[in-house]
Amino acid sequence: MEVDCQAEESMVSAFDEESVELGDVKDMRLEAEAVVNDVLFAVSEMHVSQSLNSASDVAYINVETREGNRYCLELTEAGLRVVGYAFDQVNENLTTQYHETVYSLLDTLSPGYREAFGNALLQRLERLKQNGQ
Repeated sequence: MEVDCQAEESMVSAFDEESVELGDVKDMRLEAEAVVNDVLFAVSEMHVSQSLNSASDVAYINVETREGNRYCLELTEAGLRVVGYAFDQVNENLTTQYHETVYSLLDTLSPGYREAFGNALLQRLERLKQNGQ
């Protein structure tokens, strides 16, 4: 199941809206912060790496899933992909699939993310139903 939408209105994706354009290149450091803010509700821990060098064309995000698995993610114009299986770890020999969205990537890595996302969606739908009656 691929989920490319956000459940909560207050968690509107800032992935593109908050980006700073440098010519035709997005500043990936700002993109990474927006990614973290979008899905922090559905993971145990997530932050932009302070140890790995980010630049305008690449940023690294550390994430711990609800299952306790830790990953280092690379964010580029190509998308997001796992580059390590610990915080601040980049394995140059690792060849993992790029995902267009953080939602798609987390959906493949974490059943707990899927559950949290689904619960947030159900809560939002319940609030909409209550407000409509």
